[in-house]
Order: sequence, then structure tokens, then C-alpha cells
Amino acid sequence: MVAFFSRLSKGLSKTRDSFVGGINKIVNKTRSLDENFFEELEETLILGDMGITTAETIVQRLRKKIRAEGVVDKESVIKLLKTELIDLITIHGEKTVQKRPFVISVVGVNGTGKTTTIGKLAYKFKNEGQRVLVAAADTFRAAAIDQIDIWAKRSGADIVHNQPGSDPASVAFDALKATLSRDMDVLIIDTAGRLHTKSNLMAELCKIHRVLARQVPDAPHQVLLVLDATTGQNGMAQARSFTLAVKIDGIVLTKIDGTAKGGIIFPLVQELKVPVRYIGYGEQIDDLDVFDPKNFVEALFT
Repeated sequence: MVAFFSRLSKGLSKTRDSFVGGINKIVNKTRSLDENFFEELEETLILGDMGITTAETIVQRLRKKIRAEGVVDKESVIKLLKTELIDLITIHGEKTVQKRPFVISVVGVNGTGKTTTIGKLAYKFKNEGQRVLVAAADTFRAAAIDQIDIWAKRSGADIVHNQPGSDPASVAFDALKATLSRDMDVLIIDTAGRLHTKSNLMAELCKIHRVLARQVPDAPHQVLLVLDATTGQNGMAQARSFTLAVKIDGIVLTKIDGTAKGGIIFPLVQELKVPVRYIGYGEQIDDLDVFDPKNFVEALFT
């Protein structure tokens, strides 16, 4: 647990320097918790890629608590702010019940770290003693099939793929059939790195999900959207488009260690009402952690 927290804290260093650094600067210099303080805090949150709506929500809640509790010292202000941030990214009662076989569809645009995330997920499930199969349903690029094949081998998972240009829904169908016949526990499906502005490709994603449900009711049981933290507010635009096309059950936020825009996690959860399930940093196969709101905020401020 200590090693995990240390790694998380290190991964958030760039965001901490810009985001929390700005907050601490305002709190330390202020002489009274007046409207000027709240206005400066709101501006700092917005600059930290939190977005106007979410920043306003946090400041309104914080103002209300500070006045209700008569808070005047800086330590209490930070403590209340941390509580608000944790609450903002905590979605209650949303835990997915894992069925067998557990079918996961992984979606997202090219370059977000989708293929790498699938390899890390497969490795995580394998370490838990589960039998994992990966489906290379991103058939639009030959390189995508090669990449997912490499990551499947690294994780020790089985893989089902076809020739480049094959029908992605057909690959997904065959993979689920193989999952059932081989008595596997988890199926992870790699989908094409769809540009969220391409309606035909988004329709293809819906087709894959329909084909899966014909074999196993309710499949896919979890749809994970992979977002690159370095894209900041552009990631919000991607997320909105995907939530319009399919039901997203969770977000995987990658490359958190390479950006100062980690504050994007707050509007993602607050505005979309979709939980962040994993955060990724680095290229090692174990550089993926289950997301915990309290640990995230504590590491952000530590």
C-alpha cells in the first residue's frame, strides 16, 4: 500500500505543482476568507483544467461549509477542500457485478493508450488467477493487431484475431464464442481507435455490442473509455461523444504522470456521472491501478 501511494504521488507531481501549488499559494497569502479569496480560488481551479461548471460547484460548496462552520485557519480550509474534491469524484452504488465470463469492451480514440491499457488489464486479471482472452477487433489498422498481440503475450492472455480489414463485429463474435468454449473468465475486446466525430465508426461500435449481447445477455458487462489525461478539456469532448453513442461504465485515465492537467478528472466525473475505474502511468505492464478517490486526492496534496 505504501509503494502504491508513493507511485501515485510521484505520478501526480506535475499536476500537484500547477494545480495544488496554485491553491496553496492563494490560501497562504490570504488574510481573510472573503469574496476575493473565493474568486481567486475559482480562477485557479479553472486554470487547472477543472472547467467552469465544476470549479463553480466546488467553490459554492466550500463557501457554504466555511461559513457554516466558522472556519478561519488555513489548515481547515485545505481539509474542507480535500473533502469536497473527494466527494466530487465519488460515485456511490456504481460497482459493476463481475459475471462469468466477464466481457469488457475498451473504446477510445487513437493515441490515448488504449492498447497498452488492455495489456495492463489482462495482466491484472491474470494476476488475480483468472483466465483471460483478448479480442483484436481493431481491424482497421494492421499495426493495431500486431500491437495487441504483443501485449497479450506479455500479459499471458490468449488472443483471437483475424486479417486486417475483417468485420470487427465478426472478430468480437468469434472471440466470445472462444471464451465460452475454452471456459475463460474474462474477455477484453479491443475496438478501433475511433475518431469520436466519425458517425459510421461509432455505429460500428454499437454493432459490436449488439453482436455480443446475442450470445451472452447483457454483454458487454463493462464498457471502458480510455482517455489521455494530457489532452485536458479535449478529453471531455471525446467522453461526451462516446457517452452519446454507447453506455460508458467507466473511464481509464492514462498518462497521468506526463501532464499538469490531472484536474480534468473532476469535471469528467462531475459532469458525465461516469466513474474513473483505473488510472495509468508509465509503460510497464503493472503501471495501472484501480482508482480510489480518497487516495487520489490525498496523493495530489501530499
